[in-house]
Amino acid sequence: MNGRQPRQTKPNCNKCIHFYITYESKHPYGCKSMNFKSFKLPSEVVFASSGMNCQLFSPKAQPDND
Repeated sequence: MNGRQPRQTKPNCNKCIHFYITYESKHPYGCKSMNFKSFKLPSEVVFASSGMNCQLFSPKAQPDND
């Protein structure tokens, strides 16, 4: 083992049930789970402040293609 951590892909906010668009020009993106709005995508803010990927990501339900 080389001592490196496996690379994790960062969550895609657009595919998360907690993500929403605020329509506020200074804070256009929001996260319902963490209760904040930001100019950047919430996953970017979480990573910048904690050094970890978002732990509250929950994927949206996939539509049935029957």
